Amino acid sequence: MATVSVVAGAIPAVRPGHDENQIRAVQTWTDALLRRMTLEQKVGQLFVVSVWGKAADEVHSMNRATYGVDTPAEVVRRYQVGGVIYFNNSGTDNVDGPTQLASFSNGLQRAALASGARLPLVVAIDQEGGNVTRVEAPATEYPGNMAIGAGRSAADARTLASINGHELRAMGVNQNFAPVADVNSNPLNPVIGARSFSARPDLAADLVAAEVRGYQASGRATGTVSSSAKHFPGHGDAATDSHTGLPVISRTAEEWRAVDLPPFRAAVAAGIDSIMTAHIQFPSLDPTGVPATVSRPIMTDLLRTEMGYQGVIVTDSLGMQGVREMFGDAEIPVLALEAGVDQLLMPPNLTLAMDSVLAAVRSGRLTEERIDESVRRIVELKWKRGILARPLVNVERVPALVGTPEHLAAVQRLTDRTVTVLNNDNGLLPVRSPATALVVGVGDTVNPAKSPTQLASHLSASGWTATALPTGTRPAEAKIADAVAAAQSVGVVVVLTNNLSANVAQRTLLTKLLETGRPVIAVASQVPYDAGFVRAPTWVATYSWRDVSLRSLTKVITGEIAPRGKLPVDVPDGADPTTVRYPFDHGLTW
Repeated sequence: MATVSVVAGAIPAVRPGHDENQIRAVQTWTDALLRRMTLEQKVGQLFVVSVWGKAADEVHSMNRATYGVDTPAEVVRRYQVGGVIYFNNSGTDNVDGPTQLASFSNGLQRAALASGARLPLVVAIDQEGGNVTRVEAPATEYPGNMAIGAGRSAADARTLASINGHELRAMGVNQNFAPVADVNSNPLNPVIGARSFSARPDLAADLVAAEVRGYQASGRATGTVSSSAKHFPGHGDAATDSHTGLPVISRTAEEWRAVDLPPFRAAVAAGIDSIMTAHIQFPSLDPTGVPATVSRPIMTDLLRTEMGYQGVIVTDSLGMQGVREMFGDAEIPVLALEAGVDQLLMPPNLTLAMDSVLAAVRSGRLTEERIDESVRRIVELKWKRGILARPLVNVERVPALVGTPEHLAAVQRLTDRTVTVLNNDNGLLPVRSPATALVVGVGDTVNPAKSPTQLASHLSASGWTATALPTGTRPAEAKIADAVAAAQSVGVVVVLTNNLSANVAQRTLLTKLLETGRPVIAVASQVPYDAGFVRAPTWVATYSWRDVSLRSLTKVITGEIAPRGKLPVDVPDGADPTTVRYPFDHGLTW
């Protein structure tokens, strides 16, 4: 993996601790860099954009439609952007696998180094674990954050983040928009849920800090990644998805300090490289009611001045409705910079966004010094993580570094400590003798057949005779009838649920299977709040439908391991949210 030299003289070495001499050296280096750069190049560094395709030189019609050029490399060269972000098949279809992604990253970095700015890219991704996973097997997959909260181990959180970070860096990804620092205090939160570690600020804070240290600690040849705590000032109490609307958080400022602030404060204390904004209204923190992303009282007065945070602030996607509800696409980037933000993520119209910022500088609304301030933070992030000196990765080494047996075993061990048994009234668990089983329901909502099929396969590998009958997110009456009929001839029925609060048909399926009188194991495969909507003698929470979680579930069902997870949230009664059916810290074992 060759070292790549960039402009402005020799890049100061990165050594553990970043002592004052190193910091002064990189500041001097950055001063020289800024003097060389044009205003257009500086503004380009502020933007992190999505590109379409799986290779730097792949022609894709969406690049032409969005950017006026054909390939990802041409996007980088034309606009001289500071970063790109990858999505899998649910978005820009960038990911085929680890080796492909490493080649893609190298191609984009070479394009950046060949551009006028000649600065390597921040290559970003959302690899949180659980349902927000962009790179799947053969890379190591991870359970959702709430599973880590159920495991209660800061050491496990740090291990997971370290493995995740080093695998991402091997693939050429150097910034992970994780961990989620939101405290999921609203059980009906439509967008955070199991992405949060806990509803308790102290537990969430401990695990956020552990993951920051895991991502950003040094010590391996593949380097480390920047982490990003999200979504400031806290998305956990939202009742609206900010992708589609503008949530309003009604907490008082005192409640915010007690509930939402601690994980972000812990992230700052742990040395977090970046913090992502939330597109939410928080009237007690900014009475004007503008989204937090464009709020100077929140981004500068609270985050920078009061909390002392001097790292990079990055917006959530500027294509989300939460930030576009009140302002147009030309105004949003300027308002965000005025508020104190540095990185502008995924503007829906890049040319418009860049031109708006340039016009604001030329008119005097923004100063070039203000732009320099953000570029300096971004460049120093790239220096700290070794991106400036070593932007390229060794593609041939990827299979030896990603999805290794050691990584897979370590993540399996920590996931084994997260499964939580909420109810075992009839003593059904563990089922120590191999049984005939029917696995129904849904886990992965993108591929509804996947989770029941995987679980049936794992049970069969344990000596059971297991059949999968995937019923989907909203099973039709005929599918429910098929499941009820199939249940009559098996010893155990396992029902995977996902978000019963919004899916009445799933509740009907579970209820009708319970009415058959067959032994039923109900499994909340995403949020544990499902257990509040249907009373079942046996309820288990896995917080994730990833294969690693289904393997741990299999071990608990068959008695190979005892459950060790403890609820990281209160599970309220679905019919009466003021009543707690399963309290925080609840979890049965044997």
